[in-house]
Amino acid sequence: MKIAIASGKGGTGKSTVAANLAFTLARSREVALVDCDVEEPNLHLFFPGSAVDVPVTTPVPVIDLARCTFCGECGKFCRFGALSVLKDRVILFPELCHSCGGCSLVCPQGAVGEVPRTVGRVACSCSLPALTLISGVLNEGEVQAPAIIRAAKLLAEGHPLTLYDASPGIACPVIETLEGSDACVLVTESTPFGLHDLRLAAEVAERVGIPAGVVINRSDGQDEATLDFCRERGLPILMTVPFSREIAAVQNRGGLICRDLPGWEERFAGLFDAIVRLAGVSQ
Repeated sequence: MKIAIASGKGGTGKSTVAANLAFTLARSREVALVDCDVEEPNLHLFFPGSAVDVPVTTPVPVIDLARCTFCGECGKFCRFGALSVLKDRVILFPELCHSCGGCSLVCPQGAVGEVPRTVGRVACSCSLPALTLISGVLNEGEVQAPAIIRAAKLLAEGHPLTLYDASPGIACPVIETLEGSDACVLVTESTPFGLHDLRLAAEVAERVGIPAGVVINRSDGQDEATLDFCRERGLPILMTVPFSREIAAVQNRGGLICRDLPGWEERFAGLFDAIVRLAGVSQ
């Protein structure tokens, strides 16, 4: 089973939900937790430990100047501006390349080849006996977040239960994370911004075709607008986490409420049961 945990905006507590759910489940079964927020991975802060790094590469073009006639077809094709063809040279901007391979296909002289370029890494650690943490890390200045996410998800293949912690928002990295998931947990907060971005995230999950439910975090008890939206869209409320000084204190010191506060391990176990029902899969 593959569960994606996402949010329309940053700061809603998405990674907190993912970390507490993973810890709770790892008490009774094997779990793989994949940090797909590759620009700002942070789950290792909850589960510190030594990690093994695997580099991630993507192909970028290399020009054979002995065959190149500087016709400019490769530069015309590249919509990202990664190739600029002058009268006597071709300038490559590798940071802009999306590794689509189109430049090599359109070159009439067959002068465009490809070489691997490192864009990030995947770190794998086992800080708990039954929990494998896989963190994607995108190199600074790179744009190939989906490539890192694919590599991280590939390393998690074979685990019977996998949690994907998506990046905030609704851009390409989120779509890549949601792909292939059995269910999506949307973490929100009862604020105007939270509701606005929940609408966007719910639409993405619907378009991808993944059943979704909602966790309301930092609830002040005035969740009517969020509850109305969820009823309107048929989104079940999977769990509500109150706005609590006690919970905030645990989180501020990098703790896990399911481990440090009574009753919360059971609540996160209940969250998992609700996700299983949402997904309609057997466990």
